Amino acid sequence: MDTEFIIKYIPLYVKAAGLTIGLGIVGIFFSLLIGLSVSLIQYFKIPVLKRIAGIYIELSRNTPLLVQLFFLYFGLPKAGIRFSSQACAIIGLSFLGGSYMAEAFRSGLNAIDKVQEESALSIGLKHGQVMRYVILPQALSLSVPGLCANMIFLIKETSVFSVLALADLMYVAKDLIGLYYKTDEALLMLVIAYLVLLLPISVAASFLERRLRYAGFGN
Repeated sequence: MDTEFIIKYIPLYVKAAGLTIGLGIVGIFFSLLIGLSVSLIQYFKIPVLKRIAGIYIELSRNTPLLVQLFFLYFGLPKAGIRFSSQACAIIGLSFLGGSYMAEAFRSGLNAIDKVQEESALSIGLKHGQVMRYVILPQALSLSVPGLCANMIFLIKETSVFSVLALADLMYVAKDLIGLYYKTDEALLMLVIAYLVLLLPISVAASFLERRLRYAGFGN
C-alpha cells in the first residue's frame, strides 16, 4: 500500500466528494418535491393525473439510472435538446428518486386511519386543514425510515455520474487507476470517501426517526 500516493491524492477525493454530495443534495431535494406531489395525486385519486403518476413510477423504478442518464445526455441532443452534464445528473437523480420518495410518502399516507380524517372533519376542520394538521404530520413521521433509506440509496447512485464526464468520486478513482495502476489505493480511498459521506447520514437518519415518532407509532 503506497501511503504517499494516498496522501498526495486525498485533496482530489475531497474535491470530488464535494461535487458528489452537492449533486446528491440537489437531486434529493427535487426528489422529495416530486415524491410528495405524486403521492398526494395518488392519495386524492385525481383523475388522469393518477394514471400519469402510476406510469411515471413504473417507468422510473424499472429503468436503471445509467440508462436514464444516457437518454438525457446522448439521446435528447438528437432531438435538439441539450443539457449540461450537471443538469443531466440532477434531472436523472430527481426522476429516479421521485418515484421512490413517492412510494415512501404513499405508505405513510395510507397508514393513517380514515377515522382520524372523519373525526377532524366532524369538529369543523376543512379538508386542507385536516391534511395540514392531522394527516401530513403523522404520515411524514411514518415515512421517515423509507425517506432516509432512499436518500442513502440516491447518494450511492451518484457513482454512475462518471459516465457524464463529471469529476465525481468514481470518476477520480477510475482516472487514477488508469493513470498509475494504483488500484488498491484508489479503491481504498473511494470506499473511505463514500463511508465518510454516508455514515453521518445514516446516524442522523436514525436519530431523526426516533425524534419524530408519535405516540402509538413507535417506542
